[in-house]
Amino acid sequence: MPRLRASPEDFRVEEIPLYAPSGAGEHTFVCVEKRGRTTEDVAALFSKIAGVARRDVGYAGRKDRDAVATQWFSVPRLAPERALALALEGVRVLEAIPHRHKLRTGQLAGNRFEIVVRELDPGAAARCAEGLARLCERGMPNRFGPQRFGRDGGNAEQGLSVLRGLLPRMDRRKARFLVSALQAAVFNEALRMREAPLSSVARGEIAVVHGSGGLFRVEDAAREQPRAEAFEISATGPIFGGRALEPEGSALERERAALAAVGIDPARPLCPPRGIELRGARRPLRVRPEAASLESLPGALRLRFTLPPGSFATVLIEDLFGAEVALGPSPGDTASRGALFSCHSGGTPP
Repeated sequence: MPRLRASPEDFRVEEIPLYAPSGAGEHTFVCVEKRGRTTEDVAALFSKIAGVARRDVGYAGRKDRDAVATQWFSVPRLAPERALALALEGVRVLEAIPHRHKLRTGQLAGNRFEIVVRELDPGAAARCAEGLARLCERGMPNRFGPQRFGRDGGNAEQGLSVLRGLLPRMDRRKARFLVSALQAAVFNEALRMREAPLSSVARGEIAVVHGSGGLFRVEDAAREQPRAEAFEISATGPIFGGRALEPEGSALERERAALAAVGIDPARPLCPPRGIELRGARRPLRVRPEAASLESLPGALRLRFTLPPGSFATVLIEDLFGAEVALGPSPGDTASRGALFSCHSGGTPP
């Protein structure tokens, strides 16, 4: 069985910034390489070191704990020279540059991955090369990976409790993250329920223009299909919320069924608690890996590729190697935390 993350060094991710820090301002953009630490762990460390509220520390996206991850944080009232001198367990500061504004969620151009998959059979390289070429041409499903739903898969259920006001007061960032897991579960369910190929569009669906990010409702599927085949456009799924553009016809019925599947009544307006905004958005049903390459190693393969913001490398791994992959060191390793993951895992059954 293929094995992923036999060590953190087997799973490397590098954040691609949306813009460079200006060199002047009250915030310091700090680029770190972290190992065995969550993004929230590092943000909390910077909050304590700088003596600022946790909410004032910014980052563009969460990165895996069991990985070697390079990402940026923004920290007010932390001098660059002090940041560069920090010695933190599991964290190495690479750069520290002033900037005028806080770094906010989603402000990144993408993520660059380098992943080693081990314990492969002799024919795996050829199959993987063929599959990777297919994904680069046709795209891969843009579902949310299991990381979004927590180690026990319960984040989406907790998000529903947040919306219903059933959980005790908590940090707003955590509450928003749990609600985002619920939104992710709805998206995954809507994607699972769609039977048509990802390279197709149907009348009534909301499509995205990849070059501009613009959205439009498909009125004539036959007219738009060549653009979908050329990867100029793709159908989208729901990140539910009050301002999200809704599809029509069977696409709308499917998205309402996805809401009902996670316990949300689509006929009732959502009333999130104070501090939780549900603006809503649309997410492409597929994305295309870029700069992809494959290198054969003894009994293993090293994959390199880049994905857009918010897309999951584990989904690509599942498409190439199957739904179940052994996770962690091999059973013979005394430090083994081996387990199985399925990229269908989440707040709802697959």
